[in-house]
Amino acid sequence: MGSKASSLLQDEEIEEIKRETGFTTSQITRLYSRFTSLDKGENGTLREDQVNFRRFMATLAHFRPMDGQKNVEANEALNSRSNKLKFAFKLYDLDNDDKISRQELLHVLRMMVGVNISDEQLGSIADRTIQEADQDGDNAISFTEFEKVLEKVDVEQKMSIRFLH
Repeated sequence: MGSKASSLLQDEEIEEIKRETGFTTSQITRLYSRFTSLDKGENGTLREDQVNFRRFMATLAHFRPMDGQKNVEANEALNSRSNKLKFAFKLYDLDNDDKISRQELLHVLRMMVGVNISDEQLGSIADRTIQEADQDGDNAISFTEFEKVLEKVDVEQKMSIRFLH
């Protein structure tokens, strides 16, 4: 492989990451090089969340385009529609109770829009979103309800990033 990044990764680790994520050896070594440049503490992790390279790659794998699926069955791949939706759902389900509450939705929306929208407008968006998605009347959005709302959205395309070739 020849690069500094590939010399720091063991061949068996690269093979495991390939199997788990579907990335190529070239993509893994290039992303490892970029990961290490972000690792300011030079301890193999990224800042306060202590994200190591394997977790970093697993997260990125959710955003791989679906084309060229090789190493993992399409429905088990991290970048499958189902896993992309689960990943997105978890971004909103902050307390991991398998529901998106109004407060969680407000919190995530506030992070996304900053101070560009008033609290009143944000509350209105959250209320309308829950009203449209909530089918069982519990004033929260379950994963099933989340899936239903997004059934006509091209999640595979919208949650994909073209990585290095």
